[in-house]
Amino acid sequence: MASLAEKRIVLGITGGIAAYKSAELVRRLIDQGAVVQVVMTEAAKAFIAPLTLQALSGRPVRDSLLDPSAESGMGHIEIARWADQIIVAPASADFIARLEAGMASDLLTTVCLATSAPIALAPAMNQGMWNKPVTQRNIDRLAADGVELLGPASGAQACGDVGPGRMLEPGQIMDHLTSSGGVRVLDGTKVTITAGPTWEPLDPVRALSNHSSGKMGYAVATAAAAAGATVTLVSGPTALTPPAGIQYRPVQSAEEMLAAVEKGIEDCDVFIGVAAVADYRPAQTAASKIKKDAESVMLELIRNPDILARVAQSPKRPFTVGFAAETDQAIANARNKLKRKGLDLIAVNQVNETNNPFGSEENHLVLISKTDEIDLGRHSKSALAEHLILEIAHRYHEQHSA
Repeated sequence: MASLAEKRIVLGITGGIAAYKSAELVRRLIDQGAVVQVVMTEAAKAFIAPLTLQALSGRPVRDSLLDPSAESGMGHIEIARWADQIIVAPASADFIARLEAGMASDLLTTVCLATSAPIALAPAMNQGMWNKPVTQRNIDRLAADGVELLGPASGAQACGDVGPGRMLEPGQIMDHLTSSGGVRVLDGTKVTITAGPTWEPLDPVRALSNHSSGKMGYAVATAAAAAGATVTLVSGPTALTPPAGIQYRPVQSAEEMLAAVEKGIEDCDVFIGVAAVADYRPAQTAASKIKKDAESVMLELIRNPDILARVAQSPKRPFTVGFAAETDQAIANARNKLKRKGLDLIAVNQVNETNNPFGSEENHLVLISKTDEIDLGRHSKSALAEHLILEIAHRYHEQHSA
């Protein structure tokens, strides 16, 4: 993990009940050796007292844009130049909207506009506000500008609603901070990833398959390799070029994919099943092309092996992550799959008119464990893969250090 010793961090705090978590975040940053400057909005002060944060950080809290005592009224430039990293936690819907619009209406937005330091946001808001299209547009535009998104998590909210919008816990934010900047969070681990569709042959020229392009799985393989893992990519038929620096095993059918996975599973630390494996295959494959002679043809299908379940139940079981594409009741069905197959994590996306990931450069994923769920949002598949690998690394290391 990356050291935060002597790193100069501006912690922005906006208005919201999650501001109480910011005190714990300040303490953890100081414990890691960081130098923390807290910048609060006026709304934030209604939820937590500046004196508390001053006592924890050891530095006066800054909250005024027009402060004559701060470098002759140019304090925002001073802070913007001083910062090595800016993190806003919690980041309210209002703050996110103002930042995306390029407004400089208070000290925190002005510092963010003036700085060249990386900016990370930990959103916190009601699930309805988070799900609003305008909020999602604001988030996507900020991400396109290089702003890092941390969370939000999903669960019970102070207003009584349940859904995405909870600020990540301070420990999770710390994991992201210490894992950023190209740090190899999976250094020394062996990761096997499946990707793409499988083809189940009907005859020498036809097959049963699906719409998977393999883009998500290849992005995950790229992110895992960048994180320091030794990666084996078992891929069904795609038009993609395998990422550099990995072991590539091309396959066609589900049975071939299972054989390739089982070949190295005993020496695997983390398994990520991204492939869209066909549930069924033809009971018989014709030796020659099936001619269009009859008005109708009956096909007998038999069930394919469950690769994900077999990995999760193997004697030397790796940390096992699955994927699920659902058209109805996505979260409930994914939770059932997580439990039924004995997975550690599952990433689920709803396939509908507003989110059809097949062949797309973007996706919307929710990451689910036995105890929580995190809405990773809708972003490019490469950005989602990087976020996913950080979450997997955090939970893998946590499990193995217990």
